[in-house]
Amino acid sequence: MAEDLFINEGTKEDQYQSLLPQVKALLTGEEDLIANLANIAAALKTQFDFFWVGFYLIKDGELVLGPFQGPVACTRIQIGKGVCGTAWKENRVLIVPDVDQFPGHIACSSYAKSEIVLPVRQHGKVIGVLDIDSKRLEDFDEIDHKYLEQLLIFLSKSI
Repeated sequence: MAEDLFINEGTKEDQYQSLLPQVKALLTGEEDLIANLANIAAALKTQFDFFWVGFYLIKDGELVLGPFQGPVACTRIQIGKGVCGTAWKENRVLIVPDVDQFPGHIACSSYAKSEIVLPVRQHGKVIGVLDIDSKRLEDFDEIDHKYLEQLLIFLSKSI
């Protein structure tokens, strides 16, 4: 596949339905984790214009910043700290409608208003998290959850 994305301007669900096969094509045949994470971050940022899209990978017992799109970010996050550390510790997706209401939220940027974090798994084991921030309150919902999990399933099959 060419390294260009077709940008769909329809509903959120239409956008995901258009984007997922394109991302799957980008991942097909590429086994390098960092390359795939970088392309996923770029594709999501390009399609949805989220404030920040990126990955944190587990290294030496903490989350360490990986490929991302957006302004500079927190470099290291401890297990159970903030939204990312909590999603990792609890091994579950967290949708936070208002980050200021999340106990212990780590404010890497005051512009981030809502957030979704999903565990990234390889061979069933959590290896990191996908973190997406929005400048809008309540920007994430079950549609994001559903399609982002599908995207991460594609990723886990490629690495």
